[in-house]
Amino acid sequence: MRLRLNRLTEALVFALSIAAALAFWEVISRTGVISQKDLPSMSTTFRELWSLVQTGGFWVAYVQTVRGWALGLGVAAVLAIPIGILLGSSDFAASAFRVPIEFLRPIPSAALIPVLFLTLGTTLKSEIFLAAFGAFWPLLVQTMYGVRDVDPVALDTARSFGVGRVERLYRIKLPSAVPYIATGMRIASGVSLILAFTAELFMGNPGLGQKVNFAQSFGLENQLYAYALATGFLGLAIHLFSTAAERRALRWHPSQRLGAA
Repeated sequence: MRLRLNRLTEALVFALSIAAALAFWEVISRTGVISQKDLPSMSTTFRELWSLVQTGGFWVAYVQTVRGWALGLGVAAVLAIPIGILLGSSDFAASAFRVPIEFLRPIPSAALIPVLFLTLGTTLKSEIFLAAFGAFWPLLVQTMYGVRDVDPVALDTARSFGVGRVERLYRIKLPSAVPYIATGMRIASGVSLILAFTAELFMGNPGLGQKVNFAQSFGLENQLYAYALATGFLGLAIHLFSTAAERRALRWHPSQRLGAA
């Protein structure tokens, strides 16, 4: 009963916060606080979005953005998780690669756009590379921390029973790291979408970002905000999906059981 009440309260607060934000948008636009030429009203933007949703071009762009996001996140996961496990399991490897990681991690992904223009060009590869580069670092760091954050008593007990290094890794360290990896995937999924959209916006790759750039260039404010709104809804859907998947995958973990209590 308490769990259902908590979930109902969370859903209600979530819905009310969205409704309040949309009402505020409508008011400041309709009252002229911000000119409707610069910020079309919420109702106008939703009508434009509804018109766009009924066109094939909108869905083609939508799928193209989802494709860039998914491929970028997939490449990041394939690289970051194994490397993170390796670096988290070996003090020598972590020490050897500490300087390159700390040098590359703070570089803004958008700063790579000129380099990608000159090397890969305005292709899908550029979009995937940019999305994967940004998503790689939070996932790598979370995986490393997860592998290292293991109960030392459990490791000592395993050693006392003669459990080998590899067996300790997949029986003790990896299960302990799974919540960290899941959190890293949730963070990385948002970063991947932002950078896939950025590649489309500034490099001209096909997708919602390209549509926003086109609308801005020709002064189509209603379309600009409608496409931006569609991207926001996509980001919200990805967040809700990744959060639900994380909860479902970690039902066995104490943190989820405590949260449900």
